Order: sequence, then structure tokens, then C-alpha cells
Amino acid sequence: MMAVRVKAVLFDIDHTLLTEMPLIQLFLPQVYEKLSKRLGINKEEARKRFLDEIFTRRETYEWHDWNFFFRLFGLDMRYEEILKRYPHKLRVYPDTIPTLEWLKGMGIKLGVVTSGPEYQRLKLKLAGLDGYFDSIVTRDDVGVIKPDPKIFIRALEELEVKPGEALMVGDSLWQDVYGGKNVGMKTVWISRDGETDFHMADFRIRTLHELRKIVVVVE
Repeated sequence: MMAVRVKAVLFDIDHTLLTEMPLIQLFLPQVYEKLSKRLGINKEEARKRFLDEIFTRRETYEWHDWNFFFRLFGLDMRYEEILKRYPHKLRVYPDTIPTLEWLKGMGIKLGVVTSGPEYQRLKLKLAGLDGYFDSIVTRDDVGVIKPDPKIFIRALEELEVKPGEALMVGDSLWQDVYGGKNVGMKTVWISRDGETDFHMADFRIRTLHELRKIVVVVE
């Protein structure tokens, strides 16, 4: 089979390029406190109700938006404001920037495909990553989340590349790997904790540094 040169690499954001876990650990106790006062219940019960709602809606359109849950419980909170207040709580993985710079140096176009809402652009900006990408597509741009083909196709169109000329890199086997393969892209599953992937992805990596050898292999 003839090798096809990789012209673009598309990335997921959370748990791929960065983690917002330190930020989540900071604001969730604030959520529980506000909710307990609002509903007249203890913080543990408030915690259970809030998390139960999140888990019940897992992988749905709404699940990807913190603001949806704030509104659902009548909380006067906005995730955009939390991001702006605590940008230092966004942790960019140490392999992210070196890898993006290397790929850019190779003349490869870079894109982001995220099931999160518009504030994902703000997150990338605050993390100092937005300038690396030629295309950023959120769920709000197309009205769907991964693995719906529309969100991938929009990014490929903006990057002006064919599916077979692009890699999709992400941590979700359902959203990123299945979604990417479904539109004809080669897929890279990043498993930073070493989980097994049942061989669904074309490549499995533990750090983004490994993309350097994958790009060469695919080419």
C-alpha cells in the first residue's frame, strides 16, 4: 500500500494536551458549598446530587459543558470566569509544546476537535496553546459532539486536507479513535496511564513525543 504523507494532525484537548483536574479540584468544593446552602442539605448530599447528575448524562451533548450543570442547579457560576480567575490551575503536559513546535517545524498543519463548548478556545488561550493551531472546532461550531462525523469534517475542511492525510490524536476510544476512523483518518490513542485499547486505534502512545516516529512511519 502506498504511504500517504501526513499533512495535518488533529488533537483532542482535555487529557491529551492538558489537564484541568487541578482546577476541577479547586472549584467543585465551592459548588458543593453553594448547592448545600441553596437546597438546605449537607455538603456530602450536595456532592452526591451534583455528581450523580454528571454521571447520568455521561457522553451526552450537555455533559461536556460545566455551565449546563451550573444552570441546572441554579448556581450563579460561569466556567469562563473560573478559567480567568485560576488560569494557573490549567496544567499543560510537558510533552505538549515541544511536540506542537516539532510538528509545526515539519510543515504539518495542526487542528483541535473538541466536544466542549466555546470556552474551550479560552482554555487554549489561557494555557498559551491557541497560537499553535490552524483550526479549532468546538461543538458550538457544528452543533454536535464527537464522534459525529460533522465535527471532524469541519476541521478537515478548514485545514484543507483529506481524511487520509490526517491523524486524529485523543484519549477517548469512543470519541477520538472511533470518530476519527469513521471519517477515514488514521488514529492515535494517547493512554498516559498505560491502559489497553483493544487494538482499536492505529497507534497507541503514552506521551506526545511518540508522535514524531508515528508521523515518519505513516509517511
